Parts: sequence; structure tokens; C-alpha cells
Amino acid sequence: MPLLSPHTHDSQHSFGSLQMNMDLDKEFDVVPYGVDYGTLENGLVYYVKCNPKPRKRASLALAVKVGSILEEEDERGVAHIVEHLAFSATKKYTNHSIVKFLESIGAEFGPCQNAETSFDETVYKLLIPIDKPELLSEAIQVLAEFSSEIRLSKDDLEKERGAVMEEYRDNRNASGRILDAYWTLMMEGSKYADRLPIGLEKVIKTVSPQILKQFYQKWYHLSNMAVIAVGDFSDTKRVIELIKINFGHKYSALDPPPIPQFKVPPHEDPRFSYFVEPEASGSAVVISYKMQEDEMKTVKDYREMLVKSMFRIALNRRLFRISRRKDPPYFSCSIASYVLVRDLKAYIMTSSCKEKGTLEALESMLIEIARVRLHGLSEREISVARALLMSSIESAYLERDQMESSSLRYDYTQHFTDNKPIIGIEYEAQLHKFILPDILASEVSKFAEKLWTSYSCVIQIVEPQAFAVIDDMKNIVMKINELEKTRSISPWDDEHVPEEIVNSKPNTGNIVEQREHVNIGATELTLSNGMRVCYKCTDFFNDQVLFTGFSYGGLSELPESIYYSSSMGSAIAEEIGMFGHRPSVLMDMLAGKRVDVDIDIRAYKRTFYGDCSPLYLETAFQLVYQLFTTKVTPDDEVIKRVMQVKEEAILARERDPYTSFSNRAWEINYGNSYFFRPFKINDLQKVNPLKACEYFNTCFKDPSTFTVVIVGKTDPTVAVPLILKYLGGIEKPPQPILHFHSDYIKGLPFKYPESTTREVVCSPMIEAQCMVRICFPIELKNVAMEEEIHYTGFLTKLLETKLLQLLRFKHGQIYSASVLEFIDGDLPCLTGDIRGDIRIDFSCDPKISLKLVDLALNEILRLQEEGPSDQDVETILEIEQIAHENGLQENYYWLNQILCSYQSRIYSGDIGTSFKILDEGRSKVRKSLTPLTMQLALQRIMPRRNLHTVVILMPQTSWFKRIKSFSQWSRQGIDMKILAAIAGFTVLALGFRRYSKKS
Repeated sequence: MPLLSPHTHDSQHSFGSLQMNMDLDKEFDVVPYGVDYGTLENGLVYYVKCNPKPRKRASLALAVKVGSILEEEDERGVAHIVEHLAFSATKKYTNHSIVKFLESIGAEFGPCQNAETSFDETVYKLLIPIDKPELLSEAIQVLAEFSSEIRLSKDDLEKERGAVMEEYRDNRNASGRILDAYWTLMMEGSKYADRLPIGLEKVIKTVSPQILKQFYQKWYHLSNMAVIAVGDFSDTKRVIELIKINFGHKYSALDPPPIPQFKVPPHEDPRFSYFVEPEASGSAVVISYKMQEDEMKTVKDYREMLVKSMFRIALNRRLFRISRRKDPPYFSCSIASYVLVRDLKAYIMTSSCKEKGTLEALESMLIEIARVRLHGLSEREISVARALLMSSIESAYLERDQMESSSLRYDYTQHFTDNKPIIGIEYEAQLHKFILPDILASEVSKFAEKLWTSYSCVIQIVEPQAFAVIDDMKNIVMKINELEKTRSISPWDDEHVPEEIVNSKPNTGNIVEQREHVNIGATELTLSNGMRVCYKCTDFFNDQVLFTGFSYGGLSELPESIYYSSSMGSAIAEEIGMFGHRPSVLMDMLAGKRVDVDIDIRAYKRTFYGDCSPLYLETAFQLVYQLFTTKVTPDDEVIKRVMQVKEEAILARERDPYTSFSNRAWEINYGNSYFFRPFKINDLQKVNPLKACEYFNTCFKDPSTFTVVIVGKTDPTVAVPLILKYLGGIEKPPQPILHFHSDYIKGLPFKYPESTTREVVCSPMIEAQCMVRICFPIELKNVAMEEEIHYTGFLTKLLETKLLQLLRFKHGQIYSASVLEFIDGDLPCLTGDIRGDIRIDFSCDPKISLKLVDLALNEILRLQEEGPSDQDVETILEIEQIAHENGLQENYYWLNQILCSYQSRIYSGDIGTSFKILDEGRSKVRKSLTPLTMQLALQRIMPRRNLHTVVILMPQTSWFKRIKSFSQWSRQGIDMKILAAIAGFTVLALGFRRYSKKS
């Protein structure tokens, strides 16, 4: 149910004071609330809404009620191809000039960012700056071109086939095969079963422009479309006028065909699938209960929606508790509702479990549904669910002024495509307060009556190897039915839940020193226990406070003898209860409280972090206090479960064709230290649970080593006393524990490559996949380190933009590419030069991977020799500026900036100063950016003829085909002795592989 803000309201009106009495039969208004909504004479619907977040930005969309379900057999995939070609060329915009326009104004273009095609609709999306009036006008003109002027020429199609094929190939991994098979079984008997939006490989490769045009002209009519515009507009009248100017003169066919409705027939007998997927990430069970999507027309319908939500919440908490029992039937299990297609939804239970454990998991899942039917949910379970729903709507109500325009755009899109009512957040809050107190446990429990295996139920088991057959699944269903029939299932037994999180009251600390940092609007406190706390009060969100505490010294300090044990410490502590209570108990203690706290132990730092509502700041600090004062001790059952989960994760990783590629790429680029090697099964034997707990207990013990940053809607008169009580109340140990100075942290033993390396990693895989990774080692000099880091960031964006233009838009052979910088593994506060690399990743057709590598390397060489264009520099500057401006309105941005100010090499005791230097460094680099300075930066940071590494994942093929592919690299200087050695190892490996298969 969309939660939208109305035109006007009293922002100070408290949630607690909301009251109303209402008629359950009252109908909701079909006109969406709080938005200018109308229809042009040609049938086009529009939604226009003024919304200030983010400032000077607008979120636009063209929603079209046309998806893959409308395709004929020879058109399977056409709806998606049309969506792709919209950005290639229209009547006015040619040669990807729409993409160039978007990039020029800082509106990044990328996979799923700008359009998506589903079964029933296609949605084109733009997020644009509107500080210049002409930009909004042109963006709406682009949407108008999509509605009727997509060119769909032969040349456009041929250039785009490769990109679409690469998207298709990306979906042909283990997860894609599992989902495709399950979807086909779910939709059996309906056209939806064989109309996956990605389409067929044959159609993608051979479809003609004529078929595309036929589909486009048949279905793309203005009466099937809506324009949505949500943004920081001064008023909506001008926006509506622009829509009328660009769309009003367009007219579709006089008698367009109606959009047909395709039903999914119900079935009495459950459908079963035992899917063996050798590359599966684990063993899993999925149970789906399909049913018609209920229309939301009246208050009574809304009440029914809340009943179903309470059922899901209560059942999920039961399932979580079961997963934490001794010898649990599964590692995790949950139920959620999904709208599958128009007018059809499903309640889907999913569990992950140990190998060979799927039948046990299936039995447990079915028993819990039957248990609710027999014995119902308890009053306590319902009160917890009620508290969670009330807390959620309260948060939405408090944040009603601060919704993102993209969220509102999504809600209006749903109103158009799926008739989802929009009634306004105040009304929804009133409905919650009116309805929730009167919903009974018996009423919620009754929903289990709709989850029978005898009504439109589909059950799938996924295993990497076959351990059972479908008859085993059927027998379990019959067994549970008999147990329920004879009432042989016992009632649920609730756990005891303590009232207080903190058992013993802390001794309140005091402030030793207080400093104001005016330039960042932050206050820094030094507490009597040595902890340093910096807080910044903001009004970006009414219901958000973020916090992070860090201390230097992490896993890099550990010798190999205790590394494996210590690296498992946080996983073991989390399951035992690092906050002093078991996770299943703490879950209920926090019910209805909007607070989340977690920890992270990495190479160089130990961190706790979280977010909460200002109303629950005390609860958040209580959890931090518990973290520092709880002594975690090994528990045999918990250890067994954690190690079992880890073992299954290792086995899953070994089945993944990408594992050998990523492992080898890491080894080539960074070395083979025990820090970098992934866990193997035999490494689990090196884990000592006692040592793991001992290490964890030292990680969060000494408050004097921690710096805490708090950003959000805080009132210092409330927050500071809580800081002193709980953070200041953490007792400082007599002797320092894990007290490291940032300049003397032990760096990870990175070994960057000293010569150019190119290697193909061949991995067995069911369907051909190919991944390319190109790395350029870099070294940044200490003289102007902060500026060099900024230059490196701009270079990665430049390279990503240029490689996309070349490989995606000119050659049409990739779907996406990423370019990232990696700098010494985030080693803080170095005083010397630092090392790292710039990494390029893309997937492609294995047959052309070597060609694309050469194209990418040649493009980088060209940029080094010729430099980028003025437009290239303007584009990356605009993209960075928009990201920066958006960040200035976000708590996460300020939290990160203050943390960076503390952790920067230039920090010398004053974050105000380091923040200023960092900000000035960014501004200095921005002002200096020209084609020449970018070219010089490329030459300086990535010298011409610089060494690089290339690692390519290829499907395992016959040895002579592989030798032939390697020979294409001989011209690049690869040693023929290496080729001969590779060939020998290839033959040997294949021989062993054949033997092992025989055995």
C-alpha cells in the first residue's frame, strides 16, 4: 500500500494524537490523493507532484501497460528489445544521443536505472536536475519520443543485439535456471509460463526490425500510457503544460486493440519439482500458495490486509526461532507475499538448509502452517506483530515530509498499472490506529486456512545433487495431512522474554572535554572513560539517527595460528548473543522499537554501527553498552550450527563457476597470503571456538580506543545524558586492550604484480559464462595524496563512461561495465606512498572476450595519448556534483564525511580542520579538471605501457580449442613456454576429471 504525503498538514501533529472512528464499508476514493492527476484528450494519463527531496531534482517516468505477456511466439523478447532500442534512437534523437544527454546533465545511465520490462508493463525512468528550466522540458520531450517515435531500424537493432544477448547470458546462471524452472511450473496452463521478459535466444539473435515495429505500433498507444513527474517544482501547472505541449498533439490509432487479460488457472493437486542444479548456491525448499490479488476498495479490505501482514510477521518470528534450535531443520526460513502478475499473488515460504536436509526442512515448514491451523497464534505473538506494524506506520508518518521523489514516482506508477489506491499517509496512520487494536489472534490465525497444499500450491526442492525423488515429497505432504487430521501436532511453546535489556545500571560517566566544530556543525565530547563521541544534529529525516563507532586494530594484527579462529569470532558471538541475550529472545525484546545495531571486524578496524528512531536512542545505546559488557562464552550447539552454515557456504562457493576466477584474480593481483585465501573445508578444523570467543571479547572491551560518530535528528538535551549514561558508563579496563595508533597498524601483505600477466581461467559450467577483469596497479605519492585520491575517483568514472560508450553503445557487445579503485585495502592514516589498483570488470560472449580486452586497453591508451574531450570532463564533473549535492541532504553522507575526517592521514586531532582540508581538496581538483589535467593524471597514475593484469573466466572446453584461443594472445607477448605448460596442465586436468567421473 503506497504511503504518500498529502498537500498540506501540520508537521508537528504527533502520531499519538491521531484519532478517528470509521465505517468498515467506507470506500476509498479512486482518484489518487495529494497529486495533480488527469487525462489528456488522447487518453494519456498524468500524475504531477511537488516534492522537495532531493532538492532541484525531478523523478520522471513513462509507464506503459505493455509487457512480455502480449508477445506472440515469434516475438518472445520483443517488448524488452523495444525498451533497449528506445535509448538507441528515436525520430529526434539518434546514435544514443539520449544517453549522451542524460550523462551530460549528470543523470547516470546504467542497467535497470532507466527502464525495466516486466510481464505486464514497461516503465521508462529519468532522474534529472531541474535547476535549468530547459532540462525538464527536454526530459519530458524524451519521454514523448519513447511513446511513439522509437526508430527501430536495422542498424539500431544489430548494434543492440549483443547487449541484449549479454543480459540474457547473465540470467543463465544457476539462480536464473532455478527461477525459470519454478516460474514455468507456477504458471503452468497460462501464457505467463512461457513469456519471461528476457525472451528466447533465437528471437534475440534473429528477430527482424519489421516484427519490432509491428509490436510497437500495435500496442504502444497513449491510452495505455501515463506520464509521472515528481520533483522540486515551484508549481505543478508549468509541468502539466509541458506534458500537454509534448504529448497533447499526439494521437494513436482510432481504435487501438484492448489490452487482453490472461488468467492463471487454479489447481487442486499440489505441483512438485525436485530440481537438481550442480551450481546451486545451496539446498533450498520453496512452497508457494497462489491466490487472487485482493482489490483494495474499502476500509474492510484495508483491515484484511493488516490481518495478513500480522500473520506473516508472527509466522516469520516462529520460523526464525526454529532456525536457532538445537539441530534445526533449516538455517533460515521466511514467508513473504509477492504480486506475481496482474491480479495474482502468492505467499511464498523459502528455506535454506544443509545438503540432504531438504525433506526435513519441507516437513518442518508444512508442520508450522498446520500448527497454526490447529492451535492458532498466541496473544503474545499477535501483540508483537501489532507493535511492529504500529511502529512501521509511525515511522512513515513522521517521515511524511521527507519521502524521496523516486519513491513517490513508484507509487504513482503502481496506481496506474495495478490500480493500487493512494489514500495519503495521515489516513493510513489513522486506519492503523483504528484497526490494529481490535484484530484478534483467532482472526489472524484463520488466514492459515488459505494455505493448504490442496489449493494452488507449488513445492520445489533445489539440491546440487539428487538425494530424493518427487514421491518422497508427496509422502511428506500426506504425512503432515494425516498428522493434522489426527491432531498429532503439539501447540507452540513461547520462550520467556526478559523485560529489561540492561540488567545492571551503568555508572554514568562525565565529559572531560567538549569542542565545537562550527564548519561541520558538530560537537565533540571526550568522556571520562576515554571514549570520544562526535554528534551532528540534522533535520534531513525526522525519524533517523545513524551512528558508527570505530577502533583501530583488526585481523591484520593476527598471526596465522589464530587467524582462522579469530575471523570466526563475530559469527559465533552473534549466534550466542553478543548483546547479552539470544537473538531469538532479543528479537521480541526489541519488537516495535525502531533500532538496529551490528558489528564488523575487518583488517584494520573494529566497528559497531546502527540506526534508530530518535524515540529509541536510549535502546540503541543500551545495546552498545551490552556489547562492551557482555562476555561471550562458547555454546556447543551454537558452535555446531555456525560451523555447519560455514561448511555449506564453502561447498556452495566451490560449486560456483566464478569462484576459481575470483580466487585466481585475487591471487595474481594481491598475492596468496592466508588473509586473502578463502576458507576451505579443512580450515574449519583450525577454528578453536574458545579462542574465537576470547578474541571477540577483546574487540569490544576498551571504550578508550573508540571514536563514535552520531548523525541525525537528535536533541542534545536528550542525547547527551544518554551518551554519558550508557557510552560513558562503559568501564575502562585497568590495562589498555587492542590499543593501536593509526600510524603503526600492520598492513596486509599485498603483493602487487611486477609484470604484465594475462591468464584464462577455465571452469566447468552448465551454460557458457564469461567474465573479464583488467587491473592496473597504481601508486599514489604522499606529496599531494588527498588530491591524487580525488583524481583517481574522477579517472575511474571517466574510464567507466568511455568503456561503456565504446563496448556497450558503439560495439553493442556488453550490457554493463564497472570501474573501481582499490587503495591499499582501506589502510588508514598512512604517512608514506600508497599502493592499489584500478579494476575494470565486464561480462561478455566468451568468443569475443579477447577482442574486447584489446579494445578496452586501446581506448585507455588513446585517452593517455590524446586525452578526453571537453564533453567527457563536463560529464564526469556533472555526475560527481549531483552525487555530492544529493549527499549533502543525507545523514549517511555526513556520517561518512566525519568518519573520513577522523580516519584521514591529515587528521591531527581536529576534525574540523581535516574536514576543511578534504573539502578544499575536492574543490581544488574539480576546478583544475580539464582535458589536459585528466590526460596528465592518467599518465601519472596509470603510466603509458604500465603493467596490467587480465584474467578471463571461460567455460571449460576441449584442450585444442583452448590452445587455439591462447594463441590469439601470442602477439601480445605471452611466453610460448607458458602456453606449452598450460596445454600440458590442461590435458592432465582433463584426464583426472574423466577418471574422477568414471570412479
